[in-house]
Amino acid sequence: MTTLSGTANRRAPAPSSHSADLARAITRRASTQSYATIRLLADRDRAADAYRAYAYFRWIDDIIDGPAGVAVDQPAFLRRQQALVEAGYQGYMPGGLCPEETLLAELIAGDEEPNSGLRTYLDNMMAVMAIDQERRGRLITAAELDRYIDLLATGVMGALLHFIGHDCPAPRSAARSRAVQGACIIHMLRDMDEDCRIGYYNIPAEYLAAHAIGVDDRDHPAYRNWVAARVALARDCFRDGLAYIAQVGNARCRLAGFAYVARFEWMARLIERDDYRLRATYPERKSPQAGLWMGWRTVSSLGLGRAAGR
Repeated sequence: MTTLSGTANRRAPAPSSHSADLARAITRRASTQSYATIRLLADRDRAADAYRAYAYFRWIDDIIDGPAGVAVDQPAFLRRQQALVEAGYQGYMPGGLCPEETLLAELIAGDEEPNSGLRTYLDNMMAVMAIDQERRGRLITAAELDRYIDLLATGVMGALLHFIGHDCPAPRSAARSRAVQGACIIHMLRDMDEDCRIGYYNIPAEYLAAHAIGVDDRDHPAYRNWVAARVALARDCFRDGLAYIAQVGNARCRLAGFAYVARFEWMARLIERDDYRLRATYPERKSPQAGLWMGWRTVSSLGLGRAAGR
């Protein structure tokens, strides 16, 4: 168990303009779509916290993905962040926090809802970070990969429903996180080359062994067959997830969900067009054509909500 040092602070820290500016800056630099989604669609009284939530884990992810052993003891760093979450929800937060940790302290201080979507996001994303920190440099099993995607999707969907349309409860359903599961699958395919270069191998060890291929054999028919199966699974997730999003009562939340899915549907189209040969980069995803297609797809998906009576 990690011991937190510093002066105990049982009072909720007052949100500061400095931390709000930091959260917005990190979010904007890391993801234009996430920044725009929060700015345009998040509940006004929750937008600042939405920036904080995104920025905090962007900061953690950058450190965990950084060069091993350089400047930061990554396992100790992650243990500290896990302890801070637990301490915060127990009403105790040490002093001496760095600016990014202050984002977390302010987030938790404002969370007075039992079993909130924010707590779901924090717990699941921290579990994702722990898996990444532990698996780096080794192959992953199929079961580990499934759990990783489930944790990530549950966390992201929890955040979406917490920060956008919070006062309009979403239906409880096994399909709640399916759209994000599909997005995670495609995201991991898109980043396969980059992830491999830093030690994250997102194809199961059992599959590699069964077909006598390596993590870099992306032109091999067996590798491409696996990619095709993953894209097909993502397509199934998108179908189920879009049907779920159409049932969400809040129009802004539906718009955010449909736009999020459209981004990864476009990416799936590129992988299919390449006959499932993964590339190192996909510059087309930032092209005007991509933007037009995603916009069209988002608008067409909104019709699902109207058909569902929303």
